[in-house]
Order: sequence, then C-alpha cells, then structure tokens
Amino acid sequence: MTGKENFGYDMDRMTDEMPQGKGQAPGIITACEAEAARKCISTALEAGASQVRVALDKSISDSLSLLNGELDKVCHSADRAVSLSIFANGRYGTFSTNETDEGKLMDFVKKAVRTTGMLAEDRCRRLPDPARTAKDATDGDETGLYDRSRHMIAQDMRLSAAMSGSIFRQAKEGRIPEEMLTGNGKYSIISEECEYSDSIDDNLTLDSRGFRGRHIETSFGYTAEITVGTHDGSLFSGYWWNSSPFMSGLTIDGCSETALRRAAGQIGQEKCRSGKYNMIVDSSVSSRLVAPIVSALNAMSLQQKNSFLTDSLGRKIFAEGLTLMDLARTCGRPGSRFYDSEGVATKDCPVISGGTVMEYFINTYMSEKTGLPPTVEGISRPVLMPWAADSGLQSAEKAISLQDMFRCCKDGIYVCGFNGGNCNPTTGDFSYGVEGFVFRDGEMAGPVREMLVTGNMVTLWNSLTAAGSDARKCSRWQIPSLAFAEVDFSA
Repeated sequence: MTGKENFGYDMDRMTDEMPQGKGQAPGIITACEAEAARKCISTALEAGASQVRVALDKSISDSLSLLNGELDKVCHSADRAVSLSIFANGRYGTFSTNETDEGKLMDFVKKAVRTTGMLAEDRCRRLPDPARTAKDATDGDETGLYDRSRHMIAQDMRLSAAMSGSIFRQAKEGRIPEEMLTGNGKYSIISEECEYSDSIDDNLTLDSRGFRGRHIETSFGYTAEITVGTHDGSLFSGYWWNSSPFMSGLTIDGCSETALRRAAGQIGQEKCRSGKYNMIVDSSVSSRLVAPIVSALNAMSLQQKNSFLTDSLGRKIFAEGLTLMDLARTCGRPGSRFYDSEGVATKDCPVISGGTVMEYFINTYMSEKTGLPPTVEGISRPVLMPWAADSGLQSAEKAISLQDMFRCCKDGIYVCGFNGGNCNPTTGDFSYGVEGFVFRDGEMAGPVREMLVTGNMVTLWNSLTAAGSDARKCSRWQIPSLAFAEVDFSA
C-alpha cells in the first residue's frame, strides 16, 4: 500500500495546491530565525572572535503507535537549536542553546566568546577554505528530499496510515485470513507494535568567511514488531520497517506481514556445529559489516592509531569485488547532502575501488593535525556496488539476486540478524552473535540459534564472493546482500 491508499486523501489535488518550483521551499526556519543566526556572527566578531560558524537546526516530528491494532501512543515533538563554533585567538569552543529571544541569544553569544578565551590554545582549529565550501545549497531543497505535502498532513491521516498496516486490523476487517494470526496452530501472536511517523528537518549553516548552506528534508516511516509464542512457552520476535523522504513513496503494506514471517520463521531453531561455513548476510543487516570499515577511514581514528586501516590509502587491502562509493549527490535518495557540518561541499566519489582504499575522511582540523589534505568529515550515502567472483553470475544486463547467491554458495548460513557483539577498531577483529538459517543445496533447511561469527574485517572482506543488487532503497546505507566464503562460526 502506498501513497493515496495509505492516507485516504486526493494526492493529485493536494499536489496542485502545494507551492511549486525552487526558491519557494518554505521549510520551517523563519526569516526572523535566519536573521538572528546571521546576527550571531556579527555579534561574535564584535566580541572578539576571529572566526565563527553558526548552525540553526529545527525539526518537527509526529508519530502514532499501535498495540495489537489499537491506538497506544501519540507523540509530537519540536526542536530548535543554535550551535556556535567560536574560533578566537587560537582557541576553539562549541556552544549550543535553544534560546529564541534575540537579546538573550546575543548575550549568550558574547558569553560564549569570553568562555572560549579561557580555553587552552589549539592553533589547528579554523574554518575551512571558502573555495572548498558548497555554493549550490541555498534554497534547501536542491537535494530533492523535501516533500512540501508534509505540512498538510492531518492527524486523522496519520491514524489511518498507522491502522492500515496492522495485522490485527486487517484480520478484523477481513482483509487477511484469521489463520495468519495463529499459523494454523503453530503459534499465537503475543503482541504487535506498529508505528507510523513523519518528520521535517531544516538546517541553516552560516560562517564568517561567507558560507551559507541550507538543507531541508522530510521523512515518512512505518515500523512493525511482532512477538509470537509457541506451545512450549518460547517467544520469537520479528521486525520490519520501511521509509521514504516522500509521503507517496512510503510502503506500509507488508511491513507487519514481513515482521510476522520473520518471527515465525525462527520457530524450530536448532544448534549447528562450530566450523567454517559460507555466509550470506541479508541486505537488511549487511551494513553492520561495512560500518567498521567506514569508521576506520576516519582521520581521528587514524591519527590516534585506533584504526585497522592505518597507512592504507592507495593500497589494495580488500578483495577485488569491494567497491564502495559515496554517492552524496544522488538527489531524491536518503542520505543525499550537498555539504557537511563544516559547509564543505560533498561529491560523488569512490571510497574503496576494486579493494583499493581511495579516500580518508579528513575534516579541516584533522588535516591541520595530520598534514593530510582535507576531504569531507564523513561518508554521506555509502553505496556498495554489485559484484560476483563467478563471472557468469554478473553481466551488465543482469542483477545479482539473493537466490543467485544461494545457488552459487550452495551450502552455508544465511544471517538475517545480529545479536550484540563488537569489532575492535584497532585490529579489525570481530565477534557478533547472529540469527538466521542454514541452507543446503541452495535451499533453506531451517533456523539456527546461539551462534557466533568471528574473524577479522580485512580477512572477511578478502573472502567476499558476491555483492548483490538488492540494497534497500529506503536506507541511507545502500549495502546489498553479501556472500563470503569459509567464515568461522561457533555454536
């Protein structure tokens, strides 16, 4: 279920009534608030600051939660914060307030400058070179993530959307058979928790060297978590979610059904013997294996010798199949942004190409500390490209599906969730609890329980055999299902 069906209104009519064209994106930051942010800069400079950055963030979010098909909780929250980065005589301080009265705000700015003067000297702190800052993010909706119709959603529309996805509601209204609630006697649903949410976030960043950037985005989401119980008292939970920057792009239908299927699929878990298995990691959780790599490429981790990728720039560290892009400027997709928190312009670029490390994430401060050329402060929209060691599995016209991976790996363990664990950032050694299924001859054989996957990140990624084409479009982290050979599992 998407768009009109979710909310019960005439989408075409509402679209016609909304403001059109760039430059008309109102966001939620008012002209008075923007002017106050600008005045913070002049006030700080007059008070003795040498450089200043001001970030004004404002957000509004609404959510409705259901428990077993009935309204359980309604939340509305609004937040506003003014964050200051003060550079004064080789000293640096950060301050934030939600004060809105102009007189009190300017007094806060003056006190912030005086306080900064009391801090220890740090000559590496400065604003970025203006040549590196974004010049094309002035309206706020250049990234195409701002759905103006969010301003027109009424509370009854939210309630209708929340109710439409509930399995209890669907059964009550005859839209699904009652047997789905019991799995023909195999289980009973203990609880179903569903939540619909929508939000708008508006950021305005200014600095004393002339940078001005604005970023506005909306988000619409639906989550479902279902717990089922069996006759022996065992409980199993399943979770699923969907989101979109656009109201018309939110898919609610199927979230609860998927959560129920994931919960019921765990019934009958068996222990497996410890050993080496081929491993396939589902796209819903595969980013867990990419995040440690991204963290290890951060300049602060490198400078503090807390990274397993120290001195890796320009070196082939991983398997040929690992190509990780930062596609920060793919407009209309979650995670897109034109500037980072310093105002530095983002770009589409390879982070790892064919296993070779191409990029570190180095902000202005860490560039001064390490002597490395500055880039951006961090990854915006990580995209791991499809690849297969079996050349017959991949071609320009063919997507690599999860079923292709099962057929290629034949036997192994399909990981659908991680239960705790960690990765040592210095060595790359990891240990994660996992849940999932055994597969044999390319087919599911049954759920597994109480298993750990252990190893080293560099070693693991050198055993990569396939990366699929099934990354979830609703996620900022575009990481598909992944297949690895001969991974250590312990029961």
